[in-house]
Amino acid sequence: MFEVLVYVYENYWQGDACPEAPQLGRKLSAAGFEPEEIEAALIWLDGLQLAAQTSRLCSTEGLGRGDCVLPQSAGSLRIYSPAERQQLGPDALGFISFLESAGVLPAHMREIVVDRAMAVALEPLSLDDLKIIVLMVYWSLGEEPDALVLDELCDDGSARLAH
Repeated sequence: MFEVLVYVYENYWQGDACPEAPQLGRKLSAAGFEPEEIEAALIWLDGLQLAAQTSRLCSTEGLGRGDCVLPQSAGSLRIYSPAERQQLGPDALGFISFLESAGVLPAHMREIVVDRAMAVALEPLSLDDLKIIVLMVYWSLGEEPDALVLDELCDDGSARLAH
């Protein structure tokens, strides 16, 4: 499924340019992806679209909506449930914490990332797959990560030397 998501990100880098699910499914099929991968990716993307729409509504209509995430105060701490810790694993949790501390993953985006990570059938989620999820969350919200964040999300880290 993640290969399909990378293809969608690369070919429809502006989320609003992405075709509707039936047409996207045909385009993915023509690109050579397996039907099972396409179906899983379309279901996942549908959940991402719903989460992004909810996030946009909350930012425009305010917190009176029942499905809005309250803003996080400066001293608050996100506690992950046992299921979330098991699904995400230590590497992904550490990376989410790194992005938050760097100020590039606000609370509402973090919650979408966690939601979409929980929607994946892999356990624990690999760090590379989490990075794709983070990219797709930026994409779905119509935001472009700055160059350093994009570099961190696209870098596999295997060529780095410890000093």
